[in-house]
Amino acid sequence: MSIPKVAVVGGGSWATAIVKMLIDNVSEKEIYWWMRNIDAIDHIRKYHHNPNYLSSVEIKLPDHHISNNILEVISSADYIILNVPAAFLKESLDGIKASDLKGKKIISAIKGIVPDENLIIGEFIYQHYNVPLEDIVVISGPCHAEEVAQEKLSYLTISSVDTILAEQFAALLKTRYIKTTLSEDIFGTEYAAVLKNIYAIASGICHGIGYGDNFQAVLISNALREMKNFVDAVHPIDRDIKESSYLGDLLVTAYSQFSRNRTFGNMVGKGYTVKSAQLEMNMIAEGYYAVKCMHQINKKYGVDMPIVRAVYAILYERHSPYIEMRLLTESLT
Repeated sequence: MSIPKVAVVGGGSWATAIVKMLIDNVSEKEIYWWMRNIDAIDHIRKYHHNPNYLSSVEIKLPDHHISNNILEVISSADYIILNVPAAFLKESLDGIKASDLKGKKIISAIKGIVPDENLIIGEFIYQHYNVPLEDIVVISGPCHAEEVAQEKLSYLTISSVDTILAEQFAALLKTRYIKTTLSEDIFGTEYAAVLKNIYAIASGICHGIGYGDNFQAVLISNALREMKNFVDAVHPIDRDIKESSYLGDLLVTAYSQFSRNRTFGNMVGKGYTVKSAQLEMNMIAEGYYAVKCMHQINKKYGVDMPIVRAVYAILYERHSPYIEMRLLTESLT
């Protein structure tokens, strides 16, 4: 059997964490890494760490395996892990044709929706690049990049309609600090990963305007129910919403100090404008883009989603965070 070749597309903290997992995994493989920033590439080649994200992580790859030529990186790989913000995916794949991805396994580590398309990543790759659903894998948490950098025990859910593919890919990520579970629910886990970012923004907003832990518990329990109602409407299969890929990922994103979506929401709750919060964070909060997409997608399904509706009103209609969350408290149980 030939040695698997794995490419990571993206240069942020989660991409860096996945590169670390791949390096620390004992399976024999070749690892390739694409990022846009040529200065960061030169720094990694020389000093063996990403200067911008998770700089404590040691990255030792052959110099020619790190490149800003995405076609070169993709052509070298059997497995392609997409790990750029959803808002920039189309730009990152500019110039890539369906024929370039033919026969390759595409893994989405992106927890967002492609703006303007209103498609989760798996659907986007399927529709625009003719990649069969059987060749698509979704990575979900609960897992934060910062704890991977610290080698704290973390769990990943690997989802694919092809359970053999899911198992094969999971074997490439397992380490002494990474455990994996398998799922066939690629639609549910991917939508859940999108929604938990929105709910984390709501959690941050509530914290920012002064609500305490008691209300946060009510908010997140209602968020879980809202999530279940939506994923059941989109893809009605037998699933347990209390599993880690749904509930666990929601909890860690809503409560963790490392959650950029919660941090973003907290800033908005404290009075920052959306733009000023984004500039100060210097990182992408996927939930900001996702809530607009979900607001539009849900017009088709008509699921009652008061938390999503409140976050949309605050971020895109510039409603008062205090007033919107006060109104939201009347609808939660």
